Amino acid sequence: MPGFLELVVIAFVAIVVFGPDKLPDLAKQAGQLIRKGRNLANNARDELRTELGPAYSDLELRDLDPRAVVRKHILEAMEEADEEERKARTAQRTLAEGEVPPYDTEAT
Repeated sequence: MPGFLELVVIAFVAIVVFGPDKLPDLAKQAGQLIRKGRNLANNARDELRTELGPAYSDLELRDLDPRAVVRKHILEAMEEADEEERKARTAQRTLAEGEVPPYDTEAT
């Protein structure tokens, strides 16, 4: 998201390039273009939801972003690994006094 200084610079350049009399019309056209783009994206999402059926009624377009999918699977895998590690730690028992620990040939 642009900062205040960047917005001031953009506004100044826009006034110099287009002139102060054309700027309101250009802003209005830009707003209409953004509104049309947003409506187009919403219609595409709604059409995709209806085509896929009720199983995908909560589908969001950002769910189709490959980065989000990979991030989700990585986080799930990390949570599973943490859970397995917690289970392994709690499964360890303490040795009785004088008991010899088990010997692991693969560990040495």
